[in-house]
Amino acid sequence: MSNGPGGFTHSQPEGLGVLLINLGTPEAPTPSALRRYLREFLSDRRVVELPRWRWWPILHLFVLTTRPRRSAALYRRIWWEEGSPLLVIGRRQAQGLQALLRERWGPQVWVRLAMRYGNPSIRQGLRELSSLGCRRVLLFPLYPQYASATTGSSLEVAFRELARWRWVPEVRVVASYHDHPAYVKALANSVRESWQREAPGEKLLFSFHGIPLAAFLAGDPYFCHCQKTARLVAEELELPRDRWEVAFQSKFGRDPWLEPATIELVSQWGRQGLSSLDVLCPGFAADCLETLEEIAMTNREAFLHAGGGRFRYIPALNDRPDHLQALSEIASGHMAGWGEAADVSERERRFREFVAANPFPGAERF
Repeated sequence: MSNGPGGFTHSQPEGLGVLLINLGTPEAPTPSALRRYLREFLSDRRVVELPRWRWWPILHLFVLTTRPRRSAALYRRIWWEEGSPLLVIGRRQAQGLQALLRERWGPQVWVRLAMRYGNPSIRQGLRELSSLGCRRVLLFPLYPQYASATTGSSLEVAFRELARWRWVPEVRVVASYHDHPAYVKALANSVRESWQREAPGEKLLFSFHGIPLAAFLAGDPYFCHCQKTARLVAEELELPRDRWEVAFQSKFGRDPWLEPATIELVSQWGRQGLSSLDVLCPGFAADCLETLEEIAMTNREAFLHAGGGRFRYIPALNDRPDHLQALSEIASGHMAGWGEAADVSERERRFREFVAANPFPGAERF
């Protein structure tokens, strides 16, 4: 059993920690980096729920021998000079959120970014927060709509790490925020700003990452969360029901997934001669391969090739000020009562004075 980084000490005021968790990214747009990333990602039992005896040969004999090269080529299309867009944006989000939370809670708040797959890892993020004196930690997966394969998987890894520590911090969790008013408002704002630059599309498509139909039938609330997010944003925009639709992207494998599929729907609209289409991806807190390549490039090409008119991808919320403010409101709501408990500097000072005046065996630790 690990003592956790830093161990027990009275010399450091207690801090409040927030661990932002996103899906992950390869270290580079290369086949070898993609192979490592995909091996970890597709070995997750919450992502692929097939029996290991059935999935393992498929993964190692087929997927990992063919997919890394194709995926690397796709990543090269969207890779930034600074690195992976998801990682670059995630770091900005962590910095921006920390600044906002410190305005409300004080300098004892620390925010760190972690990835479920790849680096920085969840283990690394938790241990860094512990080393900063955070005895209270908010786990904040950046998946607005709960799914077992995303939020559930991230929390499982975090709890597994914490279960190894001798001194486990007080932990709270953001399980979902699909209907939080500030999040909905930020999404609507991003659409309005896009419409101010250029006229609204004939339709607005809400494209969410898909999940296997079997996961939904087994009780995963993801589909319902997605529908509610889309409805609330449409209501905020005062859009009539015939102007917007929900679809699901990124299907993997042959089993049935949630429908309609985004690429099939945009192709159908293209064949029908839809004059203009706007696409928003509310399930992605930061732009990544699934938005920058799959939607903004591949789906755009499918729509135009089928005969559609203008195609506009509305970027993810990323580090927009209203998005950071929404994340701050969500985090603060879950941190209620922690600020008072963490303000212990004066008590710590008095305790150290007492220890200095009344030494006892082991007092040098304090």
